[in-house]
Amino acid sequence: MKKTALAIALSAVAMNAAADASVEELIKRLDAQEKEIAELKKAQAQTDQKVEATADALDSGDAGSSDKSLDWARKTKIGGYGEIHYNNFNGKDDQIDAHRFVLFVGHEFNEKVRFFSELELEHGLSGDGKPGEVELEQAYIEWDYAEKHRLVAGQFLIPVGILNETHEPETFYGTERNLVEKNIIPTTWWEAGAMLRGDITAGLSYDVAFTSGLDSSDEDGELGSIRSGRQKVAKANANDFAYTGRLKYTGVTGLELAATAQYQENLTQGTISDASATLVEAHAIYNIADFSIRALAAQWNIDGEQAKDQGMDVQNGWYIEPSYKVTEQLGFFVRYNEWNNVAGFDQSDAEQVLDYGANYWLTPRVVFKADWSDNQNADKGDSFNLGVGWSF
Repeated sequence: MKKTALAIALSAVAMNAAADASVEELIKRLDAQEKEIAELKKAQAQTDQKVEATADALDSGDAGSSDKSLDWARKTKIGGYGEIHYNNFNGKDDQIDAHRFVLFVGHEFNEKVRFFSELELEHGLSGDGKPGEVELEQAYIEWDYAEKHRLVAGQFLIPVGILNETHEPETFYGTERNLVEKNIIPTTWWEAGAMLRGDITAGLSYDVAFTSGLDSSDEDGELGSIRSGRQKVAKANANDFAYTGRLKYTGVTGLELAATAQYQENLTQGTISDASATLVEAHAIYNIADFSIRALAAQWNIDGEQAKDQGMDVQNGWYIEPSYKVTEQLGFFVRYNEWNNVAGFDQSDAEQVLDYGANYWLTPRVVFKADWSDNQNADKGDSFNLGVGWSF
């Protein structure tokens, strides 16, 4: 009986001790939770202050340098293109050349006003005695002054021919650009001035330009080549100007028809007193399924006795280029070129070159090229050519 009472008493003491321990632990937990809640309230107050400060900054128009940088990046575009060529010539030294490396930078000021520029390094290295040049090819402002009508002001490509405005390497066949547009037009050709362009109706567009002109006088005061007359807007002689107009029709799927006329007040900027000139060019491009054909003709008519005496009063050329894409990546072409920079002489022979080869597009913007250029006038002008080109 005494043992039973003792056991009951010990159990009661143990239960009281356990109850006291549970109460003490509960009090500790409540204290910890109160501290945690206080810290969370403090952090929330700090967050609220930051949010309020940011909202005030946005309302005041001061969003910070990072927001301005993001806005600039959204409105600015960077791109470029390049070509590296290997030419195996018959009768002279072979060459490998970083022919062109070009960077584009464009910026949109608003939905109606934008800027575009193009900086080019030719032949890999420029400077005194070096083969290449660093050139500012384009730098202009474009303004949509009315619906479907724009004003271009600054330095831009002349709207003439097929390649002069669109010459990224993946857009044409052949390692080198065609010889007619090089020697007659002459591609690539840019001037400074102003140009109006826009749409007359669906599929019919126009360009009208007032620009600086060529200076084709040589050191002896005689008429030089058309190509050498490009001043490239580098402290260009601006005694005489040029006026250009073009109409282009693209109203039929796969078809482009265009014609350009240009008048030069004086092709020598006054070195020869009478040397006004007119250029007329027309071309057609037709794409149907995997077959394409390009054809172009151009002619200069130059006034004055000097041009007539040199046989340069008439200069003309033409080419035709059919091509066929066997697959989306592989295409073959053949091109016949004929041009004459002294066609004013009745007995002069036109230059004739036959080009044929293939393009392989690794991607739509990366292309490998291989072709043979066959000079029909002399074997020494033949060449085997390889190239790689890209744009982005």
